[in-house]
Parts: sequence; C-alpha cells; structure tokens
Amino acid sequence: MKKQYSLLTVLSLVLVLVLAACGGESTTEGTEEGGGTSSDIEFLSLATGGTQGTYYALGGTFADLISDETGIKTTAEVSQASTANVNALKAGDAEIAFIQTDIAYYAKNGELMFEGDAMDNLVAIGGLYPETVQLVTTANSGITSYEDLKGKKVSVGAPGSGTYANAEQLLEIHGLSINDDIQPQNLDFGESTDGLQTGQIDAAFITAGYPTAAVEALNATADVVVVPVAADKADELIAKYPYYAVDTIPSGTYGLESDVPTVSVLAMIAATAELPEDVAYGIAKAIWGGADSISHAKGAMIKVETALNGIGIPVHPGAQKYFDEQK
Repeated sequence: MKKQYSLLTVLSLVLVLVLAACGGESTTEGTEEGGGTSSDIEFLSLATGGTQGTYYALGGTFADLISDETGIKTTAEVSQASTANVNALKAGDAEIAFIQTDIAYYAKNGELMFEGDAMDNLVAIGGLYPETVQLVTTANSGITSYEDLKGKKVSVGAPGSGTYANAEQLLEIHGLSINDDIQPQNLDFGESTDGLQTGQIDAAFITAGYPTAAVEALNATADVVVVPVAADKADELIAKYPYYAVDTIPSGTYGLESDVPTVSVLAMIAATAELPEDVAYGIAKAIWGGADSISHAKGAMIKVETALNGIGIPVHPGAQKYFDEQK
C-alpha cells in the first residue's frame, strides 16, 4: 500500500508541474502575440487636458486603443494639461499623460516651473504632432501684431502651464513683459474663447493642435484673427529656445483667408520609468500602430517614422522596443 501511495503522489506532482508549465507557456505566448500584457496592472489613467482642447479630443480614442491592445482598462481624464500632467505622474494619479515637449524638458531638468524639483523618472512613450502656439483674437479687437497687445487683456493660461511659458517667451521676443506690458488673464481655452466672444478679453494664447475645438466654436460667432509670428522673430525665438519649430496655420482654418506663420512645440505621450516594459510596448503599439483609425485631423500626423523626433528626454525601453521593430 505504501508503495502504491508513493507512486500516486509522484504522478500527482508530475501532473501539477506539467499543467503549470503549460499555463506559463500560454501566458508568454499571449504577451508575445499582442493579446494583452503580462503585467498585473488592471487600470491606466491617461491625463489629457481641458474638454475643448486637442488632448482631450484625442484622449478618448487613445484610451480605447490602449484598452483593446493591452487588455488594461484605460480612461482619459480631464486635466489642466502639461504641467498638471507632470505633477499627476509624479503623484501617481496618472500612469500616462499628454505633455508638451518643452514642459517635459523643464520637468526632467528641473527648470522654470520645475526649478529645484526635477522629475528624474520622467520618460517618453513617443511624439505625436506639432502643438501650434496660436495668438487668437477677433477682427473687432483691431489687434494684428504682438505690438498691439500692449495694455490689452490677454489670456495666457494658468501660471506654470505650457501655454503660460509659451506666452511669456513669445512676448519676451517681441519686447513685451507678461507682467508689465499686458493685463494677463489666467483662463483655459474655453474661458478664453468665451471671453473673446463677449469682449471681456482682447486676445488669447492657445497652444494646441489646430483645428482647436474652442477656436472653431469662436469662429461660428465671430471673425477669428490669428496674429502672425514674423520669420525673424521665429528665428530669434528658436535660437534661444531650441524646442520650438516654425509652423503655419493654413488658410481655411477657422475661416482664415491666408496662411498664418507661427511657431510650435511638440505634443508627446509620457510616463514614468516604473511603467512595466510590456505595458509601454503595448501603449506604443496601440497609438502608433493604430493611428489609421484615429478620426481627428491630427491622426494623420501621428507616425512611427517621426515618433522619436524632437523628444528631448529618454524614451521608455518598452516603447523604444516597439519603434525599433518597425524599422
């Protein structure tokens, strides 16, 4: 009886080990084929921006793509955009976030609004599209140049925001001070265009991919004017702040009768270095591999070929692996 019992015990142990081995092979195979991830993360929060900005407009689609690709439920969250999103990543309130490349650079290096508070573990998943700096006003304001802003009420975004930094730097290049030469108003995009419509403000800086929903809404009730950045001023700005690039808002956008020269930074998706490698891989595959299914106009600009251009901070190894495989 003892021998029989021992034999049954051994056989049982062998069976358990075989089943365990089969189960392990199944999990690994599923991960390699993209049928989810091996991580135990069950939820991802994607920090976007205000409801009338491009981040939020794209965020819902990105969340769906990530959920489908990784099997991790992903939700797009309203936020105050770039600077707030860096802080959300720091605090663990979001796992992934939209951030302007200039703000990511400041955060990584502890500069400007992040002075003395560098975020060492901030990494990029990839770059998306140009974030155009749009100085928006209406025909009724009479404003056609930066010099016309002197003494005017101008929305510059929240202090410490990406838009605020862009406004401050562009005003500086044009010989103006954000605190001394204009009446700065700290409004979000929707509040800015509402203020322009009612005449409570004279102009507004809006840094977002065009067409921006808030500006399109304004165009339905007023003649939109976007103040140009002259070529020599753009060159001067880029020489001092190299994360800017020359950009153009084409005619027809917001009813504009001609192209408007301006400048832009880059929108990116960022995370922390602690995000598991297979999750970062799945996020990159979902967004850049699924860009053809993005209906927003900016979807056409989200390309694997340009995903690592102008990033300025380290790329997450999981995302890097995905982009390397596409070469």
